[in-house]
Amino acid sequence: MNRLLKVIMFSLVLSALISVSILTITAEEQDPDIRIGVVPNAEQLTIGGEGNFSVINKETGEVIFSGTDDHVLAELDSTGTIQSNYRLQVSWTTSESSKNNWVEAAQAEGYATYVEDYNGGWRLFIGEFAPDAPWSDRNDFRNEVIDKGLAGTDSFWKVVTINEGNSSVKLTFQNETVNLENAVVLQSDDGIVSINGTRYRGLAEVGFNSSGTLAGINELPVEEYLKGVVPRELPPVPYGELEAQKSQAIAARTYTFANLGKRSSDGYDLLPTTSDQVYGGYDAEHPISSQAIEETKGVVATYNDNLITAVYHSTSGGFTANNEDVWSSGAVEYLRGVPDSERGEAPENVPDLSVFKNAANSTSLRAVKNGDFESDWSKYHRWNFEWSSEEISQVLSGYYNTDVGEVYEINVLERSDSGRVLEIEYVTENGTFYEYKDRVRWSLPYITADGIERILLSTLFYIEPVQHDDGTVGFKAYGGGWGHGVGLSQTGAVGMAEKGSSYEDILKHYYQGIELDTLY
Repeated sequence: MNRLLKVIMFSLVLSALISVSILTITAEEQDPDIRIGVVPNAEQLTIGGEGNFSVINKETGEVIFSGTDDHVLAELDSTGTIQSNYRLQVSWTTSESSKNNWVEAAQAEGYATYVEDYNGGWRLFIGEFAPDAPWSDRNDFRNEVIDKGLAGTDSFWKVVTINEGNSSVKLTFQNETVNLENAVVLQSDDGIVSINGTRYRGLAEVGFNSSGTLAGINELPVEEYLKGVVPRELPPVPYGELEAQKSQAIAARTYTFANLGKRSSDGYDLLPTTSDQVYGGYDAEHPISSQAIEETKGVVATYNDNLITAVYHSTSGGFTANNEDVWSSGAVEYLRGVPDSERGEAPENVPDLSVFKNAANSTSLRAVKNGDFESDWSKYHRWNFEWSSEEISQVLSGYYNTDVGEVYEINVLERSDSGRVLEIEYVTENGTFYEYKDRVRWSLPYITADGIERILLSTLFYIEPVQHDDGTVGFKAYGGGWGHGVGLSQTGAVGMAEKGSSYEDILKHYYQGIELDTLY
């Protein structure tokens, strides 16, 4: 089928594609297309091509502009106002009756509500606070709606942008301007396009997201998309072991198919970030990664004949996590914690504080020669970070959007079997604050050498007070791993491959009880 015709038909076939089991894909369908929101939210962006290209009205197929080695400026032209507010995300549901009942109950209490289409269901939001609203005000509101049964303890704040008006896109090319109320597509003769200067295979599109602002979308076949994912998720330099690259390719392909349509309300399937999978486009491609993708074409991981949720992370720190110990979700049979070691599966292998503190070099895996699959590969196998009294107050005040004052205690109240923090308590001059599971990483950022705050690498850590010579008390964390810790450990996969394991061995270690199937 002509690629342009496929683009124009996309909105008609997407819902059907999502509703059909992905395992029914046939050889004739081969390599389906996917849409990536490479610029998910913008008021202006550029699309272009290095060779001959055409810009086409997606709805009518009419050619709007043609050019060579140039780009087109797309700008949002809105008749309304764009508002960004903090809203409390309460839940996600696929039940229309549950959604309607919740909205009715919340509105009966006089609360602002917002419902967002998401992944075949709806995200439910309550409340509306300005971006600079104090954390204390938002926290009081959160506690209030929890007490009324309109939210749970796993609810969290999110900045939501809404365009309260009609939108169109203004296209400018070589001093000519055209306004359209629908999406436009750019196709290039050589199959390489650009969005905001980054090159991609396939097509470039300017559409509208659910907020009514612009989205820059790259549409291309799944296998070509993976060529821009695998080298970004598991860099072939230095992690060039082919079997590890194959395991990453299969995990990424499985995640892709399992999440087609995930962000359809925004006009695309996935984001190019760690929110989904890191995607670097054409310039990220590498021969080793491409070989791994080509040699596993169409292979995915399944459990009970269904695609698995193929989550993965950089480094486990020695033991991966059960999914329910990281996220607010029910236990998944194949996402069980397993050791990244050759010494059995007993939870006793999870290191305690003394192991973390006594590591010869807690910033380098090469110092840990204990048989861990990861030990020779990831510098984040063991790490540490110390906050001064002033810094710990700064980062907690920033996270909770209020002045916490002096921090007296940091207490881990509960841990999982893998050693990860499930609940943490911050006792401060101006109150006691809590955080849970993977959100703990956001509440306790570390500070880089150039002063930038970044989320803590993992929840597999121990923390204790440090008395300084000037009488102030700081805190030091001794940790291991990088990422959420669930599913495939990327550096662990490399270590297994280096020791002779096949991609099948690797995947069946990290995803318990799965099978590998070929879609096409």
